[in-house]
Amino acid sequence: MNTLIQVIFAVMAALIVGAAMMAVTVRDIIHAALWLIASFFGVGALYLLLEAEFVAVVQVLVYVGAISILILFAVMLTRHLEHARHLVAGWRLAITIVICVALFAAVLVPTLLNHNWNMPMPVVTTEDGTVPPDEYLASTADIGRDFVFVYLLHFQIAGVLLTMALIGAIVIAFEERSRRGRVLTLAEEHILAEQRSRGTEEQAS
Repeated sequence: MNTLIQVIFAVMAALIVGAAMMAVTVRDIIHAALWLIASFFGVGALYLLLEAEFVAVVQVLVYVGAISILILFAVMLTRHLEHARHLVAGWRLAITIVICVALFAAVLVPTLLNHNWNMPMPVVTTEDGTVPPDEYLASTADIGRDFVFVYLLHFQIAGVLLTMALIGAIVIAFEERSRRGRVLTLAEEHILAEQRSRGTEEQAS
């Protein structure tokens, strides 16, 4: 069973790393967003493998269902920037990669070296069979009750803030659309590009 879990973990880790690398290396921004969604799915699967079901569901609902859709809407509303040149290229790109890898290693290496990988599971030693408060793990029901009772004000403030951000995004999109006129769909842009390429070939011949 442990071998199977390790194999699944290796597959999920390879999926996450591969999808993340594709998200930052592909030239099509739509494909980059889709690879990012695949990476988010892999992270959710890792949470599920760690038996953190609530965190896995939150990962899928928030990042895959909300953040990814927000990114796709932002891409569709700013399609005129799709063909912009990369700001970092050449030796600047190499220096940027080295700096990012060094910062990531500075955080990851001490954690890997100082972590106790053979930490034993906590043992319940109370007479009545209850778990001591220091070793208590909150369940999904406990987290839901805390959202409704303990952190109700914080939860409502976050909801109002997200609603205001959504309304602001809609207003900006309408203003941008009225300023630019009718926005072509991706299919119409593709057909227009093909017509232009055909016209260029006919002129050349």
